[in-house]
Amino acid sequence: MIYYVNAAASFQGDGSENRPFRHIQDAASVAKPGDEVVVAPGVYREYVDPKNAGRPDARIIYRSEKKLGAVITGAEKLEDWERYQGTVWTARVRNGIFGDYNPYTTYVYGDWYFAGKGRHTGAVYLNDRMLYEARTLEDCLKAEKSPYSWRPEESVYQWYAEQDGDETVFYANFQDKDPNKENVEINVRRECFMPQQEGIGYITVSGFVVTKAATTWAPPAAFQDCMIGPHWSKGWIIEDCEISNSKC
Repeated sequence: MIYYVNAAASFQGDGSENRPFRHIQDAASVAKPGDEVVVAPGVYREYVDPKNAGRPDARIIYRSEKKLGAVITGAEKLEDWERYQGTVWTARVRNGIFGDYNPYTTYVYGDWYFAGKGRHTGAVYLNDRMLYEARTLEDCLKAEKSPYSWRPEESVYQWYAEQDGDETVFYANFQDKDPNKENVEINVRRECFMPQQEGIGYITVSGFVVTKAATTWAPPAAFQDCMIGPHWSKGWIIEDCEISNSKC
């Protein structure tokens, strides 16, 4: 069986070529050993949790119809920015968008992690480039170059977030950029393509762009949090994919 997915479909279909699903997860919920999921070019803002495993002789294949044409992202656009002070702008989102995992209250932390709790699993992106997280709003306003950055000139693009009731308030130093004229996104989902259950084996993921997830530290003996991965399953093939901007 071949299931088709197209984010641009005008209505939710049944997965056939003429009536494709709109979400990859719809196909991931029904695909069984030997099935193939063909995904049309587009941006898929969703978390894909494969429900069924393949077999050594009958893999389940997820394939981008055009190589690197289908983008699975853990981010959402953040719009309606207002100027706060100088080159710093501010915007708000209701925390309900994060579900039960708020990347802007969750720190990168875990066993064998020695840097302390100072950075969140969330991130802010300007035109697909991750901004640097400031420790305070004052630091975000100053936006000094980091001596530890591989690209110090880019480290002046900084963000800071704080909680206000049931909202997350963002501040970002966009320098000479107007965020309402640029593509600004924030991490919303923890993973992009990863089964919740163990043992979902013999999966092929081919030709996707996978980007922007609020993953946390993954020590060797603990839960392997990752943007795309098998979750203690075997027989996976991840091929011809472009993978970027996993927070940790």
